[in-house]
Amino acid sequence: MISLTGRPELAQRLKQQLLDGSAGIIYVDTVEYAGLELSMGRAFCDRIVGITGQVLQDLLLSRTDVIGVESLGDDWIVFAGFGQQDPVLGRSRLKELTCLVKRRLEEGLQEAGGSTSLSAYAGCCLLAGGNGGSAAQLEQMIYSAVKRSIRSIHLPATLEEDLSKREEFLSIISTHNITSVYQPIVSLRDASVFGFEALTRGPRDSEFQSPLALFGYAEAHGELYALDRLAREKAIEGCHSLQKEQRVFINIPAQVINDPQFAPGITLQALKRCGISPHNVVLELTERSSIEDFATAKRILQHYRNQGYQIAIDDAGAGYSSLQAIAELKPDFIKVDRSLIMNIHQDKMKEMILETFVSFARKMSIRIIAEGIESWEELKKLSQMGVHYGQGFLLGRPAPGLQPLQDDIAAHVERINRIQGLDSFLQIGNLATVVESFDVSTPISVISQYFNHHEDIPGTVIVHGQQPVGLVMRERLFQQLAGQYGISLYWNRPIEQLMDRSPLVVEQSVPIESVSQMAMAREKNQLYDLVIITSRDKMMGVASIRTILDAITNLRMETARVANPLTGLPGNTQINREMKKWIFDARAFSVIYADLDYFKWYNDRFGFQKGDQLIQFTADVLQQSIAACGHPHDFVGHIGGDDFIAITAASDADRVCEEMIRRFRQGVTLFCEGEDWGTVLDRSGKPVASEGVHISLSLVVCQCTGRITPEGISQAAAVLKKQAKAQNGSVYMKALLEEPPSAYYVSNSDKSSSIL
Repeated sequence: MISLTGRPELAQRLKQQLLDGSAGIIYVDTVEYAGLELSMGRAFCDRIVGITGQVLQDLLLSRTDVIGVESLGDDWIVFAGFGQQDPVLGRSRLKELTCLVKRRLEEGLQEAGGSTSLSAYAGCCLLAGGNGGSAAQLEQMIYSAVKRSIRSIHLPATLEEDLSKREEFLSIISTHNITSVYQPIVSLRDASVFGFEALTRGPRDSEFQSPLALFGYAEAHGELYALDRLAREKAIEGCHSLQKEQRVFINIPAQVINDPQFAPGITLQALKRCGISPHNVVLELTERSSIEDFATAKRILQHYRNQGYQIAIDDAGAGYSSLQAIAELKPDFIKVDRSLIMNIHQDKMKEMILETFVSFARKMSIRIIAEGIESWEELKKLSQMGVHYGQGFLLGRPAPGLQPLQDDIAAHVERINRIQGLDSFLQIGNLATVVESFDVSTPISVISQYFNHHEDIPGTVIVHGQQPVGLVMRERLFQQLAGQYGISLYWNRPIEQLMDRSPLVVEQSVPIESVSQMAMAREKNQLYDLVIITSRDKMMGVASIRTILDAITNLRMETARVANPLTGLPGNTQINREMKKWIFDARAFSVIYADLDYFKWYNDRFGFQKGDQLIQFTADVLQQSIAACGHPHDFVGHIGGDDFIAITAASDADRVCEEMIRRFRQGVTLFCEGEDWGTVLDRSGKPVASEGVHISLSLVVCQCTGRITPEGISQAAAVLKKQAKAQNGSVYMKALLEEPPSAYYVSNSDKSSSIL
């Protein structure tokens, strides 16, 4: 045992170092004294010991990090302290000092030994944090460190490195030397910050800084529970500014819930200390390691659910058993892995896989969170597909505090939603009706009396604050109370004991048709339950199934009414909506107006039935050309008569026009019934030199500056149409909307392009 009884100053300095930062010891062994004494004599050995002592005393005087030197016969202990530094930096400083001690000793021994080869050995150990307690406890700590230092002298480099790594990890746990950063999770409906994912970071500039390295080491060495518990506490500590309607997502490795040390009450204690409700917490189970015991997992997670927590499955699409975990655990959220989100706007297979998740989630009232969003194209596609929330560097990087969404990012998300809204079905929020709501603590007797006094009310919503957490339907409640002992058992108990804890809850921006699909996918006994509608997760109202089905019927009737009855293409109402959508999108696009020349003459000569067939043929030509040369989301509409419109995002809109003319010329001759066209008459009945019916196209290329309006596009197209009809044959005229009206281009069968 190392005694500090006679060295109170050294003992006090060690205690102070342990309080302020880190301290360590270096064990020095210069010679094997007994063997060297036999061969070289005692005087030689004493001289070597004296040189060693002198070298170490010189270090004590010259370096501030050496705070004491103690002799143990022919061995020595060097005490070091490193001020206000974390254990990781302290360990690095200790290793550097150990190398310096060894080098100085070898230099001194080389001079003293002459032809005799002498070696110096030095091992080190960082002392555990804390104040050291009593003198006896401090001496015990030093004694343990000395033993580890002696072992480290003769350890292979790899084993010494392993021990050093473990000491560093244990130091991180004992000193709570980890931090939490928070990445926002954003609603793709209204650009609000729905919540934050808490992410763990190890000590800066250490090999454990990365959470993958930190948790990977903990899992491999049986320390996962200790690290997870610390990470949860740190995550909660940083959430003091969390809003009542927001959530914090806390990662829990799947293996932890099967750990015998797992104690569910610890998280609740941490929340109480920070004044946060369990309703604000989502426990996020990582799917990168599979859950082997679903029965145990469900039992433990149900304990959390009963307290108000929600559950998320992380890394869906990248783990080992995503679908099984979702089916078994029935989470509230599915977080889709970055591997499925990356470039989803360009990958049809990824889109189809995500559509499966979205469709499944709708039917099960689960919300989807897309992870790793890094481009606006990805976000726009996700919004179109009905994904609820997004997370990624595009929306916000992990930060030390709960940061709000930047204004420009929020504005961009909202604009994408406006565009989506122009082309979507009526939103469910338009059907919301106000209904009486009750707190979860309301006695069942109060709600029963409410139903008795309001016989036309089918159900009521149960809330916690402004957030809906349950639903009570009149008939079901009365059935439960009518059973044996029903009233005596439940009459004065809180309604949360009989409410439906998993009602269908949807945001007000969800399309009505999507809500209808979700409602019809419920259990048979819930098919006609009210649908709860929220606005930013706050209670907004309810909608009945009858109201939803009536709205869908009306929407479909309206769609059929405004579509052109001859071609089935969208009519003017949808055309105007589509035009506004493309302008709002603020990206380059082109508008092609199509008009048939001498169609009246053809209709008069060959009859209305043939005229209708020619109109239908023209519609097919435009759609086929867009399909061949345009983009999947391009639009074709029927203005009326022989006038059509196409809107395309194709970068080469000229090619689209050329394809339309090629297909039209190729097929239009079939409509003369094997006869010559004969004399073609214009609208005033005058003969004209023409080979029959032609198609004139007006191509307006829009660069989407603030000056572009639907009226401006129509005016430019009108000028082009007049120019096109003055040409002989099927032609297209082109204009860049920003250019002066005279800068138009013409193309026909003989000239691919020329300036008028």
